[in-house]
Amino acid sequence: MPAFETLSVSLEGAVAIVRLNRPDKLNAMNLAMWNELRSAFQFLDGLPEARAIVLEGEGRGFTAGIDLQMMMGLGSQIQNDCDGRMRESLRRIILDLQDSLTSLERCRKPVLAAVHGACVGGGIDLICCADMRYCSADAWFSIKEIDIGMTADVGTLQRLPKLIGEGMARELAYTARKVDAAEAREIHLVNRVFETPEALREGVRAIAAEIAAKAPLAVRGVKEMITYARDHSVADGLNYIATWNAAMLMSADLQAAMMAGMSKTTPVFKD
Repeated sequence: MPAFETLSVSLEGAVAIVRLNRPDKLNAMNLAMWNELRSAFQFLDGLPEARAIVLEGEGRGFTAGIDLQMMMGLGSQIQNDCDGRMRESLRRIILDLQDSLTSLERCRKPVLAAVHGACVGGGIDLICCADMRYCSADAWFSIKEIDIGMTADVGTLQRLPKLIGEGMARELAYTARKVDAAEAREIHLVNRVFETPEALREGVRAIAAEIAAKAPLAVRGVKEMITYARDHSVADGLNYIATWNAAMLMSADLQAAMMAGMSKTTPVFKD
């Protein structure tokens, strides 16, 4: 596994674990972390042995969101005598940060976010890019950007309404109020709440291992289709899956699954 400064990445069987690893800063997302998230998910996308990915945080919480020191340093990064060029530089930085998180969606492997403690600001942007979200009973969530005088700009306002509905997304973005674990489950921000962080880790790993045991090519197809359908019409989605299966259906995975079904054995799939 590659070494990272702000993340730890490991492989447990066919499940990769990506852990935000700045516990002394409550895993605040500095520039290195933004860049390393993209690198890690690009790496895992190309690692055949990794069939599912768990994203979690080290220490007492998931993440405090974007590192404020990074925010304060933006002025010097974009400084230019020309106001237009300065604004263009800021736009390019924002687009690059967006791309870092979109790497979770681009990754062909399902990503399961496991949240304990605080998940604030940029952490919401991050988990909205995951395939599924789970939390422990001590977790809480807040779209905090409004409280520092800015509009969230790296994905929450685009993805969250698709997950919890427009009205609730507006309420949370306008108010920055805390959402506890029970409410997060009620509004469908998370799939399930586990009693403790330890139970969360164990439970989410078990779900990821179950996914990892399925036909990898079919799992990747499911992710591709659901993500595509979110942003396209039903007709577009149906057309795409017809094309996808025309190319991918007749696979070794299909044969292995059918043979296992007939012989009542557990199928073994290629990575």
